[in-house]
Amino acid sequence: MQVNITFRHLEPTEALKSHVRDKVEHIQRYIDRPTEAHAVLHVENVYHHAEITMKAGPFSVRGRGKSEDMYASIDSAAEKIERQLKKHKERVRDHKASRIARDWKPLDVRHEILSEPEAPAAKVVSSSTFQAKPMSLDEAVVQMDLLNSRFYVFQNAESRAINVVYRREDGLLGLIEAKQD
Repeated sequence: MQVNITFRHLEPTEALKSHVRDKVEHIQRYIDRPTEAHAVLHVENVYHHAEITMKAGPFSVRGRGKSEDMYASIDSAAEKIERQLKKHKERVRDHKASRIARDWKPLDVRHEILSEPEAPAAKVVSSSTFQAKPMSLDEAVVQMDLLNSRFYVFQNAESRAINVVYRREDGLLGLIEAKQD
C-alpha cells in the first residue's frame, strides 16, 4: 500500500515517517483491500495536528488527532480510524447488504461554497464535483461515519434520487431527499 506523508510547518524526520507507516500497517488489518493512505502532519501554535485518510475500494476513512505531541496526535488519529473500522465491520456483520441494481450509473454532483449571505450578490468561492454512487441509507450513514463527516451526499439505490444524510446538533440523523418530477 502506498503511504503519502505531508509535513506543514514541521521538519520531516524519518522517525515520524516510520511512526505513521507503522500505524497505517496496524490499521490495514481491518481493511479488505487497502489501496492508499495519506497523512498530513502540521503544527499550529503549540498543538500538533495529524490527519490520516485511508482509501479502500469504494470507502474512505479519516481520523484526526490534536495534542501537544506529534506522536500522540498520530496515535489518536489512528485510534479513531481503528474505532470507525471496527464499528463498520460490526454493522456489516449485523445488517444484510442491500442489493443495488447492476445497471446503475453514478451521477455527477457539484458542490459549491458561496460567499457571505449578507453580500448583495452571493458568489461561488469554491466548487467541487464528485460522483454520487447508488447506495442504501444504511450504507450512506456508514460512509458518513467512516469519513467522520457531518453530512454525506449519495444517490438512493431504490429511487435513484440524490439524498443527503446529516448528523443533527442533537446527535440524531436527518435525511434530505431530492424530489424528482
